[in-house]
Amino acid sequence: MAGQGSGGNVIAAICNVFIAGLGQLVQGRILAAIVFFLLVWVNYALAATGILFFMAVFGFIFHVWAIIDAAKYKG
Repeated sequence: MAGQGSGGNVIAAICNVFIAGLGQLVQGRILAAIVFFLLVWVNYALAATGILFFMAVFGFIFHVWAIIDAAKYKG
């Protein structure tokens, strides 16, 4: 990747819109990809139970954080 604002970072950020952590995986950051994937989808799964519906807010926050992290990555 060429750095912040490069085409690779834009593609990584777009990948994260669909699946959290996929953008980090595209950038070659495997640990960050796993962490973001688990943070987002565990919170979404807890929200889907209905009892912990407020966890969707945290899932959304982590999802946006993953997108921003991929867009601002300086390799």
